[in-house]
This record gives sequence, structure tokens and C-alpha cells, in this order.
Amino acid sequence: MYRNIFLFLSMFLSFSVLSETSSDSKNIQRAVLDYIEAQHKVEPELMKRGLDAKLAKRTYWKSEDGSEFIMETDFKTMVWVAENYNKEGNKFAASPKVDISILDIDNRVASVKLTVDDWIDYMHLYKNENKEWKIINVLWQYHDPKKHSSQK
Repeated sequence: MYRNIFLFLSMFLSFSVLSETSSDSKNIQRAVLDYIEAQHKVEPELMKRGLDAKLAKRTYWKSEDGSEFIMETDFKTMVWVAENYNKEGNKFAASPKVDISILDIDNRVASVKLTVDDWIDYMHLYKNENKEWKIINVLWQYHDPKKHSSQK
């Protein structure tokens, strides 16, 4: 009898974990889509929904004098990007490539790789106290490293 109870509880807990993981995957994907679609569609509210207010987004960059530094972008700047970057509708292909790979989910943290037409983003997300997944860290690069430059 104890064996049957144990088997039932094991199956129930496994199902519960699987459904939470499935739900988490969908919500993680939605946060990442909010981030990229905000830029494509010029919808800053999507950016606000997908990002944590303490976002740290970084890449390497070359200054005009040729020295390399880490360029940082924050939440406020990314909301500005969503409002302004694609205002003319000419910054992205008509059907932009968007590939989201969830690399890992462990309880309330996740790692994701977003590949779009010109760049990749490696992202860290966390699930906040309201059970919302938010992007808190992004490390990105262009596919063509020559674009990482302020040099003319």
C-alpha cells in the first residue's frame, strides 16, 4: 500500500513540476519576445513588461581611438530604444529572424539565447514575487564583430 501511495505521489509531483516548467517556458519566451518585439514594433510598453528595472545589458565596443571598452545599457535606455530606434520602420527586415533557445531553467532563474538578424543576446531572467519572468542581464554581440565600433 505504501508503495502505491509513493508511486502516486511521485507521479503527481512529476506532473506538477512538468506543468510548471511548461508554463515557465512560455512565460520566459514571452518576456524575450517582449524585448525584441518592442524594438521591431516600436512598443515601449512591451519593453517595460519584459525587463527588470535593474537591467544590465553589455557588449564590447571600440572607441574612436581604437581602444576597447564594455558598453553598458540600462532599462531606461532600452525603453528609449523601443520608442525611437525603429520609428521609421527601416531597421529590421520585413520578416525578421527571431530564434529563442531556452538554455536552462532552474526554479526562479533561466538562461536564454536570442538570435536575431544581426546579433545575438545571451540573457538571464528571474521569476519575481509576482511570478513574472523578467530579463535582468543581457550580454550581446553583432554577428559581424566589425560593427562593434564607434570608428568611422
